Amino acid sequence: MSDLKLLITGCKGRMGQAILRAAEAQNVTVASTIDVGDALSPALAEADTVIDFTTHHFCDELLGECLKQNKSMVIGTTGHTNEQLAAIREAAKTLPIVFASNYSVGVNTLFWLTRKATELLGPDFDLEVIEMHHRMKKDSPSGTARTLVEILADVRGLEYDKDCRHGRFGDVGARTPKEIGVHAIRGGDVVGDHTVVFANVGERVELTHKASSRDTFANGSVRAARWLVGKPAGLYDMQDVLGLKG
Repeated sequence: MSDLKLLITGCKGRMGQAILRAAEAQNVTVASTIDVGDALSPALAEADTVIDFTTHHFCDELLGECLKQNKSMVIGTTGHTNEQLAAIREAAKTLPIVFASNYSVGVNTLFWLTRKATELLGPDFDLEVIEMHHRMKKDSPSGTARTLVEILADVRGLEYDKDCRHGRFGDVGARTPKEIGVHAIRGGDVVGDHTVVFANVGERVELTHKASSRDTFANGSVRAARWLVGKPAGLYDMQDVLGLKG
């Protein structure tokens, strides 16, 4: 086993179970686990790093305890409020934190390809993002879809809150050149499908990633925890972990 000791939150859930399998496969010690109703503080004291894929409602308590005990974090939850996002950025001034909307190696390759395609295709292509998840998913759009839109907006010099169009209904008028459409589909047991559409007159380019198992996210999160060992305080993402930046 490695020297790294993990705390896995939400250990009874589907992602928690997947992370436990991933830790075993990567020969990483799980020092403690918690689920709903369990005490956080003593469990965290046993570990070096926490991997959390539970709910953003747990964010405040977890951040506070990690700051108190000086523990590094891998955050995989989505749907945070602006205040919680600000708290995560503030905590990263003290702690090393990997915070990503998606821990799949394939999805992070999609992020990289999306940026490159947007740069190469230029402003004549209309931009749309389509995502589908299982019927139990609570937040919309998915964190991954939001990241894709943020990449598109960054390259185009646009703003997420101002230029993102969440679905369309009724007489909304013709599509504007600046808008980025985002469409969320829910149903069945879909783990996660994401497509970025670049549409121009006479041609269309589509980049798609489809996840069929939660294990891909779990494997990436344990990889991120291993990468964090010895890192200084800072806010990192999977692009850092995979060396896709720069």
